[in-house]
Amino acid sequence: MVTTSSNGSNEAFLADYELSATTPENLGAALDQTYRALEKAEVFFGHGSDSAWDEAVFLLLSAAGLPLDSGDAVLDHALDKDVWECTLAWLQARIVERKPLPYLTGRAWFAGLEFKCDERALVPRSPLAEVIGTQYTPWWSGDSPSSLLDLCCGGGCIGIAAAMYQEELKVVLADIDADALALARENVELYELQERVTIVQSDLMAALGNEKFDIILCNPPYVDAADLASMPQEYHAEPPQGLGSGDDGLDITRRILAAAGKHLSPQGVLFLELGNSWEALDAELADLSLSWLEFAEGGHGVLVVRADELASISARLSSSSAES
Repeated sequence: MVTTSSNGSNEAFLADYELSATTPENLGAALDQTYRALEKAEVFFGHGSDSAWDEAVFLLLSAAGLPLDSGDAVLDHALDKDVWECTLAWLQARIVERKPLPYLTGRAWFAGLEFKCDERALVPRSPLAEVIGTQYTPWWSGDSPSSLLDLCCGGGCIGIAAAMYQEELKVVLADIDADALALARENVELYELQERVTIVQSDLMAALGNEKFDIILCNPPYVDAADLASMPQEYHAEPPQGLGSGDDGLDITRRILAAAGKHLSPQGVLFLELGNSWEALDAELADLSLSWLEFAEGGHGVLVVRADELASISARLSSSSAES
């Protein structure tokens, strides 16, 4: 809790951001203070909200235990002291420590679903939500896919969303990090998907044997060294192993593309997110015709590869590595 009785630094924080130590009379007044503090602090928005207003609403409604789609009627609700103390504590951590808000509230949304969220894994965010929503079309043809791998799954949101959107789909969540997988397990249990979703600790696909999948969705570490060094402070609150991937951001991507052919069914499709590093891969494989997705809901840098295309990509990467 944020207190002002004996802690000068807390008093200074409240004064700096024009926050009242006493509880505002209603939620609307508290929201106004919260919004103005976030605006003044110039925090970075990239973990579930894109403006100070949206983040203020998310923060305050979460502290009050109210649904995020609450209407304007809640603005007149009286505010309990403990709700305001929680709001101030979260604001201080958000502004001073630059912690992403989902780490403070313990929840995040992906593909319209709520997930448990904490420092064990990256905050859920990926344009792959749109791929799931469109059922992998037009890249997947025929009957609905029966098996899916969420590679580098972190907290499991991508694979769990896929399982929730398609009944009877069998999903494997794979990650090298045991802490991230513990969070993924909690999210699997949250949606009671234990019978359809399996969790495997694996260095990429090394522990998957000869298992094959119709769909592989992968949001791996892909941030290049330059971008990693210049990222806003909020991103450095996340597990570093989930972000960086060598000088050009492609160290892990090259390994995935070399191994994925072994784990795709003959008609299978790999969707691989590369963010800003997509240009480096596109340049490295300039003699091949790569397919990059366009998104109606925002996002970029997702490569889509059919199973029969992986051999030529893997061969070209091997050749490129030998030449360098």
